[in-house]
This record gives sequence, C-alpha cells and structure tokens, in this order.
Amino acid sequence: MEFSIATLLTNFTDDKLVARKLLEKKLGCEDEDCLQKLHITLEVLEKIGILAKDRGKYRRISEEGLIEAKLRCSSKGFCFAIQDVEGTEDIYIRESHLSNAWNGDRVLVKVLKEGSRRRSPEGEVKLILERSNHTLLARIKQVDGGFRAVPLDDRLLFELKLLANGLSLEGAVDHLAHVEVLRYPLAQYPPVGRVVQILGSDAEAAADIDLVTCKHDLSRTFPDGVQEAATKVPKRLLKADLKNRLDLRQKYTLTINSNKNDTSVENALSLDRTDAGHWQLGFHIADLTHYIQPDEALDREALKRGKSVYLGELVLPMLPETVIERSSLSPGSDRLTISFLITIDAQSGEVIEWEIIPSVINVKECVSAKDVETILNTNTTDYAPEVVEIIRQLEILRVALKQVRLSRGCLQLNLPPNQNPYYDEGILGCVVVNDLPVQSLMSEFVLLVNQLMATHLSALGVPAIWRVQGAPDPEDVQEMLKLAINLGVELVLEPEDEIQPLDYQHLTRVFAESASEQVLTYLLQDTLKPSVYTTNKGPHFGLALLGGYTHCTSPMRRYPDLLMQRVFYALLEHGRDRRNTRVKERVNLRHSSSHGEINWNVLPPELQSELQSDLTRVIVQLNDREKEVQEAEADLAGLQKASLMKQRIGEVFMGVITGVQSYGFFVEIEVPPATVGTEINSRVPLRVEGLVHVSSLKDDWYEYRARQQALFGRKNRASYRLGDRVAVQVKSVDYYRQQIDLVTVGSDGLAHKSINLSNGEVPDLYLHNDMEPDDLEPYGDDD
Repeated sequence: MEFSIATLLTNFTDDKLVARKLLEKKLGCEDEDCLQKLHITLEVLEKIGILAKDRGKYRRISEEGLIEAKLRCSSKGFCFAIQDVEGTEDIYIRESHLSNAWNGDRVLVKVLKEGSRRRSPEGEVKLILERSNHTLLARIKQVDGGFRAVPLDDRLLFELKLLANGLSLEGAVDHLAHVEVLRYPLAQYPPVGRVVQILGSDAEAAADIDLVTCKHDLSRTFPDGVQEAATKVPKRLLKADLKNRLDLRQKYTLTINSNKNDTSVENALSLDRTDAGHWQLGFHIADLTHYIQPDEALDREALKRGKSVYLGELVLPMLPETVIERSSLSPGSDRLTISFLITIDAQSGEVIEWEIIPSVINVKECVSAKDVETILNTNTTDYAPEVVEIIRQLEILRVALKQVRLSRGCLQLNLPPNQNPYYDEGILGCVVVNDLPVQSLMSEFVLLVNQLMATHLSALGVPAIWRVQGAPDPEDVQEMLKLAINLGVELVLEPEDEIQPLDYQHLTRVFAESASEQVLTYLLQDTLKPSVYTTNKGPHFGLALLGGYTHCTSPMRRYPDLLMQRVFYALLEHGRDRRNTRVKERVNLRHSSSHGEINWNVLPPELQSELQSDLTRVIVQLNDREKEVQEAEADLAGLQKASLMKQRIGEVFMGVITGVQSYGFFVEIEVPPATVGTEINSRVPLRVEGLVHVSSLKDDWYEYRARQQALFGRKNRASYRLGDRVAVQVKSVDYYRQQIDLVTVGSDGLAHKSINLSNGEVPDLYLHNDMEPDDLEPYGDDD
C-alpha cells in the first residue's frame, strides 16, 4: 500500500511513543516493498529531526517556527503556504525556497522572516508531506530526443519528461492526455511521467467527465485488493449478528430513493403515534460497522476517498458496489441498522425524548422522488394505503420540525435549488430553500438526527467529529450592509456586537422583500464561513446550534459518518452506566434520559484518549478531501455550463450585475429551462455567470468606485452598478477555464447607458429568442 509522509505523521499525537508494528498496521504495510519504504521514511524523518527514536519506538518532535500548510501558487509563480488554522497568516514562499514542491502539495514550512503590517511572513519548504498531483491533464509536445507533457493547469510551472512505455506518441502531439507522474523532480532531474490515456485533440474534444476525473485524480475503479476484500463481506445475516439488537422487522418502514443511479440507500423511516398522542419517528441508518473493520483494506480505501462523488449521472462511490449491495436498505431483506426512536410533541414539534439503539429492520417499501411528489400533490389512489398515509403524516411532521428549526434562528437562503444527495445543510452550512418535495421532507429528519447524535455524545462527554461553522467576521458583515444600502436596503447591526444567527435570519427576510434579493443573498452568502470537521466541539452558525452538530446519517457515502457509528459502539461496549460497582441502579446510555444522571467519566480514560487521537489523525485528510470533491463537482457544473454557452455565442440575455471590479463586472444570466440539457436540472432556469471586461466598454473611460461597487463613465455618466439589470451578448467561451465573456448590447458593439422600456417598445437586438418583450424590466442609471 502507498502512503504519504502526511499520513504517517498523523499517527503521532500528544508526544506519545509509537511502535513500528503499529505504524505498519495503521498504514496497511503488508508486502516487502511497503515495509522497506516505511523503514527508509522513518530513517529519513529521524535524520532531519522530525521524529526521534527511543527504545525502538518513535515520537514526533515539535519545532518552533515549523508549520504544516498547503501550497497555493498562481500562474505567475507566486506561492503561499496556507495554514489550516483559521485566522492565521499565509506564508510567502519564494521560488528558490519551494524545494520542488508544486501547487496543492501539503508541506512543512519553516518561517524565515516574520510578517509586518504590509508584508506576509516569508518561509521555505522544509519537507513535502504529501503530493497533490499524482496525475494531471497535459498537452503533449515533441522535443529533441523525445516527448514532454505540458500541464494544462498554468499554476504547475514545469514540464514532464514522458516515457513511451510501448506507446507511439507521434500521433498524439498537441493532443490532450491524462498523465501519471512516475517520479517527482529531484535536484536537477526533471519530473517523469507516462501517458495513461489520450483524451482528444483539445479540452472540448474530451468528455467533461474524463476531464474532471483526470484533473482531480478521481478513480472510477477500486484496487484489486479492495475488490477482493469486498467479496469477503458476509452475504447473509446469522443469528449471532442479531444478538443485542432491537428487532424491528415487523415495523412498517420505507425508504425514499431520489437518485436512481445511486444504490446507496442508507436511511429508512417509520412513524407511529404513542399512547399519549405524540409522534414516534423512527430514523434507521444502515450499520456499516458490521462490514467495515478499522485499519483494514476497505476502511483505508474509504478514508482515502473520504466521500462519494456526484458527477452528473455518474456516481463514484466511497465503497465497492458489493459492500453497498449487502448493506443497503433494500425492501424485503433483513438489514442491520442503528435506529433513532424519537418522541416528538404533536403540537409544538419539540423533541421530548429519544433513544439510539442497534436494531434489525426489514424495509417494506421503497418509493421514488416522483412517488413522493405525486402523493403530496394529488389525491392519488395508485399506491398502497400504508405508503400514502406515512408520507402524508411525515409531511405534517416535517412542517412542525421546520418551525422549531427556524424559531432558533437557523438560516434558509433563497438560492437556486441544489442537488444535495445527503439531504443535510450542504456546503454552505445552512438550508437552501428547495421546492423539491423529497429534499424538503428528508432534510428536516436528517438535520434532526445529526443534531441529536451530537447532543447525546456531548452530554456523555464522548469524543466526536464535530461539524462546526464560525460566525461571520464583523468587518465582512458591515461591508455587506454598506453594499445593501446602495441597493436600497438600510439595515444596522452594531459592529461591536457578536453576530447571531437570528440577526442573519432577519436579514434574509428583509432581503426577500427587496427587488435586489438575488444579489443581496449572494452578498450574504459570501460572508458565511466554510463548515469544517474538527475534534474540538464548537457552534454551528448556519444551523444556529451551540451545543454541537455532527454527521452520522450517511455511513456508506461519507467517512465521518462511519466513524461516528464506531464511536457510538465504543460507548455501548465500554461505557460505564453507573458510577461504581457498589451502585445498583444503572442508567441507559442509549437514552436521552441519561444526560442529567451522569456525573462521572463514561469512557475509561485510556479509551477516551485513544478515541480522541484516532479521530484527530484523520481530520486534516477529511477536510482536504471534502474540498477536492467540492471542486470536482463544481468543475463539472462549470464545464457543462461552458459547453451550453458555447452553443449560445452571439445570443442576447437579460442579466443582473452580481459583482463589480476594476477590470469589469460580472453578470448572472438565466438560460431558460427548455434549453438546458438533461445533465442539469431542467425544471428551473440555469444560472450562468459571465464577465463584461472593462476593455469592451468602448463608449467611455470607466472609473471603478469600490464603495458603490460601480463603474462610472467620465463623459456620458453611464454607470454599471451592483444589482443593475443589463442586456448582454455572449461573446466568447473558454471551455476548459469555464470563462464566459459577455459584452453589453449595442448595434455598434458599444455600451448603452440605458434602455427606455416605458413605452413597451423593445429593439429586436435586446430579445433572446426565448424572450418576450414583457420579460424585460427597466434598468439603467438610477440617478
């Protein structure tokens, strides 16, 4: 098994000694080649002072001024080391101090010069911990004596020497290829690579999925060793597997599958009324701990992938299909689950109590997204009465839970509907208003269960992987409010006051009443901090939760969720349910009633420390992987939009100015749904953003005014301001870079100061072929 220095060093925490045998197990070193590499790596790290050897074991040496960071370079060769800790300064790295590190690599940086008010600190790369670019997209060129690969990413300022490996590359010159790096640069020796696949004559000739998977090094297949391990997963449950589990096989449960291409069905629902008239919601999660053992092949592969990747119709799963098939909650099959049995007040929607318990269920029905929509919106009689009843009752419960969530300040942003397969708060950290019934239905239950798991582990003092989101910076908030004033919305939040979720919820309500809601929502979105995984419990701003929040509902598709199942079982197996053996009365560690009863350490100290260390060592890897997956999914969407707009060059659209810079302004246009391909949700217009470069505004010299977020003409007094509606023409599209160039519309190619629409007459030039004159609204210089 291949491992990186970064992965190796994650096993050293709290200055503890670590035996080589333990490292071999954690890294999956079983063959002689891997063991030899580990031996060499440990020797080198010892020589350069990163590790120290003591009685045959190793420990990490902390050195002041040595910082772990990720390298970010520009196309002009400027490189900065970005630290993981929020609020820390970026460190400037000169080209001569890069030590052959590339953009995206994780590195250890030694600070050489402290920063000042105007300058960033400077440093040098002391050690490359992990390479980011194992493969890359490159154009093949012929040179004397062979061939070279020139990376398409202009932040990678090098060329690779290509080994033929039996391939004839003469016919591939100037073509785009997927290249594997065989050797990274060493002293004066250049990097070496081999061509894995010729993708096409250029980026547009290649399939968008191929571009994305190659660019982000996303594997579509599993290694042979992982596939072999998957075949050994038990095909059927034994009686012993059901021991100490609550038998819920007779309870009516159903699953909802909104993605026919995703076979990972891991949540089932049941709903009953208690004798007191309350709801009892059963939320059942596929139990993966039965199939995936720590530090074995399937587990290491799941950690490496981090989460499933959704690329349009293609799903790249975190686990092999064999594992998914045998653990997925399929109708008519007995399945191991972890069940949340939640009692909810029927009137207020408040949670009264809950229990988290290992269980076995047998799903009675699987309904599709279309089925749910039909049941909720029509008086259909095409479905079994039990299905119709439970779906409609779940909808009633959803509305009650939503009201509770909003009452505490949880954010909801009115943004284009997103295809969030996890049904949770998504990458923004807050709920996106969505008119898709299944998304709305499942989101409330998923958010609730994630919250309850966090509350339970927090109350019992058990380590966890928390999902946190900090409050926006006051400076960013004040800047947003200044721009809102320019758009006609005057609001005041005191700079010295800590921003609260309820403040933001109030902002969204006021924005919703403004004609500039779209732009204002984007401004608000930009102030939100990213959500991250951490082992330090903290608040989640977007969900308005102070007591902690975690992910636990998607163990087949997200590695942190699988880890949370293991933490839960550690609690059940090793948790102390009474203060000492002299106490006869025990507490139920699975039930919420235990929260106020415990005043002792539930887990043994040694296990508590071990769990904390095990979770800490994967945090950086999980956060890095999540960013990579987000970038890949965004890349595919960008390529699809660029491909679509390539076909619309010359056409005119109405749009809204969403950003203004000294070099031009960005315009978001809507492509009517009838023109959108099947890859993108065709139920809603597709929003596409392009740039009107200032050089294309040939009628005047335009000055940029940052405070007003506007460009003003010196002579004609024309203006282009944030929130203005403008008519633009698609001028050109750079497919690979996903850049769409727009120009303001005029018969001579010049910018127009305004369009007078008051008389209802609209020049043909301003109409897109899907538009009617009534679709246009007046815009221009508000002065």
